[in-house]
Formats: sequence, C-alpha cells, structure tokens
Amino acid sequence: MHLHDVWFILIAVLWIGYFFLEGFDFGVGVLTKALARDERERRVLINTIGPVWDGNEVWLLTAGGATFAAFPAWYATLFSGFYLPLLIILVCLIVRGVAFEYRAKRSDERWKRNWEHAIFWTSLVPAFLWGVAFANIVHGVKINAAGDYAGTFFDLLHPYALLGGVVTLSLFTFHGAVFVSLKTLGDIRERGRALARWLGLFTAVVALAFLIWTQADGGDGWSLGALVVAVLALVAALGFNQLGREGWAFVCSGATIVAAVAMLFLSLYPDVMPSSLNPAWSLTVTNASSSAYTLKVMTWVAGVMTPLVLCYQGWTYWVFRKRIGVRNIPV
Repeated sequence: MHLHDVWFILIAVLWIGYFFLEGFDFGVGVLTKALARDERERRVLINTIGPVWDGNEVWLLTAGGATFAAFPAWYATLFSGFYLPLLIILVCLIVRGVAFEYRAKRSDERWKRNWEHAIFWTSLVPAFLWGVAFANIVHGVKINAAGDYAGTFFDLLHPYALLGGVVTLSLFTFHGAVFVSLKTLGDIRERGRALARWLGLFTAVVALAFLIWTQADGGDGWSLGALVVAVLALVAALGFNQLGREGWAFVCSGATIVAAVAMLFLSLYPDVMPSSLNPAWSLTVTNASSSAYTLKVMTWVAGVMTPLVLCYQGWTYWVFRKRIGVRNIPV
C-alpha cells in the first residue's frame, strides 16, 4: 500500500469522525425547534452540546487541511467547483458559533429568539448540504481534461444529490435525538426518545434507498458489506431506543453514520473525484496526490499529534458526561 492510499484512508476517517460528532450537534440544533417547548428546554438542548460543539469542528478543519496537503488537485477542484455550497456551509458554521456565544449575552427575549432561529437554520442547512456535496463527489461531476470543474451550481442539484442531502439531514437529526435522550433528564428525555423512533423509521427508508442507489451506481463487495453494517446498526439503534437503552442506541446510530460514510469512500476509491464527462479525466489517489516526501512528513506529524488530540477530546466528553434537565436551568 502506497502513502497516497494511506492518506485517502486517513481523510476518510477524519470525515467519518466529523460526521459522527458534528452530526449529533447539528441534530440537536435542529431539535431546538422540533423538540423544545419553551426557552428553558431550548437552553437544556443547547447546553448538552455547549462544551463540545467547537471541538467537533476540529475534525472538519483537519480533514480540509489534510486534503489540501495530501491531495492538492482534489482540494483545488473540490473547492472551486463546489464554491457556493461550501461557502454557504462556512457562513452557517460562523454564524452558528456566534449564535452559541451571543445568545445569552442579553436577557431580551427577542434577542434570544433571533439567535435561536440562527442556531436552527445554521444546523439544518449544513446538515443538508454536506449530503448534497458528498453525493456529488461519489456520483461524479463535470471535470474536464485539465482537472477543472466545468459545470454550474445547478448541475449539483440532481435527484441523487438531493436524496443524499435528505439522508444526512434525517440521519443527523435522528443521531441528535438519540443524543438528547442520552444526555437529558425528565420529560424532554422521554420526548426525545419518542421523536427518535419516528425519525429513525423515516431515516431507514430514505437511507436504504440512497445506499442501494450508491451500491448499484458503483459499489463493490466492500461497499456492500458497509451497506449491510449500516442497515443493521440503524435497526439496532431503533431497537435499543425502544428499550430505553440510550447509550447503546447512540453507539448504534453513530455506527450507522460510520458505516454509511465508509461506504461512500469505498465506492469512490481509487477515484477522489470521478469525471462524468470522461472517466479518463477523473481525479484519482495517484494523479491528485502530493509528492512522496510531503506524504511522508505528514504521516510522521499525524502519528505524533493525532493521539494527543484524541486524548484531549475524549477527556472533554468524560468531564461533561452527566445528564442535565430543566431543573438544572435557573429561571
């Protein structure tokens, strides 16, 4: 196995970690409107992710930086061709971070309500657009002989991509509902578990359709195995949620995301961005990668720094592991 193959795997792991972690806090952001009944319950939901949401975004920054360094041609084509949707995601993430920090700076109800609207929309829109973006990457886009994107923004909005957006939005919201039932107390915990049941059933339908479409479009034996794991994990998540085993339900909903994203990367390899105009113009792990020396240096740096980051983030989740409820929120 060459270093460019190793870095393709590492970038896949970074995106899997990002969607696993940021997925549930996107879901919680959406649920501030769908689940919370009043301002105190919205505060409970926001407080469940308050200590960890910014750490979850480190995975995105690392994935983007690793792509830039390991596969500069992939990075250039991806960020130029997907400029508008990625810009929308970036703006949403900026506004979302500001909303978390500024919401409690004033006691005015209108001020709080406006920032809560911002949290909702800046969680929903990226959750949808990430699915659209990755569906396009796997399905193939209009890349010309020079390796440049030759399509338009509207070329990215075909049925397969839109279905991918619905899948990530519903899956992240389900993951968030399971997380809420794991992290809260009282009535909101019970309502979170009930909502997770219905969200999970809807997610199962749309995710199965999307994954089967992906497998039929360009899958192999490995991607089929990941598809089976994703389906079984989602069924298990629904079962554990019904039994009130929130911890196991969260593990299984997370495993669904892990297996589903792994399937996308397995379907993609050895391409990193297939060309729908001519397969010979596709970007691959070979023609889009950096030099062997660059990849070697990156490997040493990643080997030293990655365990430190994982230990720090794991410690953060351990410190803030306790459940909270309305009774913990002062009037």
